[in-house]
Amino acid sequence: MLSWLAPILVLGLVIFVHELGHFLAAKWAGVYAPRFSLGWGKPLWSFRRGETEYALSALPIGGYVRMASKEDETASSLEGGGELTAEGEAVERSKHWDEHSMIPHGPKPIPSDRWFESKPLYARLVILLAGVTMNVVLALVVSTGIFAWYGRGYLVPKIETVVADRPAAQAGMLVGDSITTIDGVAVTRWDEVLEAISAAPERPVAVGIIRDGAPLTLTITPEAQEVAGQRVGRIGVGARAEPGREPVGLIEAAGAGWTATWSMAGSVLGILGDLFKGDVGVEQLGGPLEIVRSSVVAAQSGAETLWALVAFLSINLAVLNLLPIPLLDGGQIILQLVEGAVRRPLPTMVKEWYARIGLAAILLLFVTVTFNDIKRFVTGWFGGE
Repeated sequence: MLSWLAPILVLGLVIFVHELGHFLAAKWAGVYAPRFSLGWGKPLWSFRRGETEYALSALPIGGYVRMASKEDETASSLEGGGELTAEGEAVERSKHWDEHSMIPHGPKPIPSDRWFESKPLYARLVILLAGVTMNVVLALVVSTGIFAWYGRGYLVPKIETVVADRPAAQAGMLVGDSITTIDGVAVTRWDEVLEAISAAPERPVAVGIIRDGAPLTLTITPEAQEVAGQRVGRIGVGARAEPGREPVGLIEAAGAGWTATWSMAGSVLGILGDLFKGDVGVEQLGGPLEIVRSSVVAAQSGAETLWALVAFLSINLAVLNLLPIPLLDGGQIILQLVEGAVRRPLPTMVKEWYARIGLAAILLLFVTVTFNDIKRFVTGWFGGE
């Protein structure tokens, strides 16, 4: 059951949290928000509560919060129909019409102080940054929760590979041995073994092991190697991919969650950098179908993996939305900063072309990643590499 629900959980939660940030910030600033949508395009299903229509829309590649804005018609082709003109008149009558509501849900005009453009620059920036902020918060909360609930993972010091003619093999170490002590000091983690061996180049160390349930002690002299400009010890063994767990407190979990979140953000930025440099091809990008597939695989691997995917996609969405592409948050932030710097709105034609370029870029990206998804599916179906 979790496998079937996984794509809904992953996609829905990440998008919902992002749009909720914009929505709550718009409410805080007093901006009229007639629609909150998961998905782009025409709404497939919706209901109205208060002054806002909540909708599920046709294209599952994001979401949006429609706000009272003089730029409403510019984005309407992407967001599912223009409800308002620059003069505040209804273009499309809401299916949730009543005579006591504001346009587009009723005949009442929208007060001038409830338009997005009527708000000071700082308020507009808060609204635009709120979605990204909420995604970062989601990634932090989920990452912290993973460490708090499941503990910190580590490799146990069990031997998987022994390189011939290296110090460990010469001393008699075998695959399957478990290291328990180094010079009488107990070790339970592979990184503790690495640290102790690295600190003893060309110095004999007593390595306590368990083999077939029996304790043994081997004397091994690590060979010296240069690693990052330092002289360290190496014995020629590799650890088995057998994870262990250690419980951590909430404060430590929060620190680990913080580190993991920014590490994921750095990873996304690194991939984007490689993409622009040409080191990563666009054919490696994935879209909605790939996210669905990854969600199902993650769910089959367990709840921890599924939540880790939620955290990664959330920080991924945060970083991508800050790209300077029109219609994305980053592009809109640039537009607001430019207008703030020149102290007047840019010409309508400039903003229309700016939005059209953004729309074309987003649609091109959607077509590209969808083609990649279909290609992977077809290749996998016919057993290709």
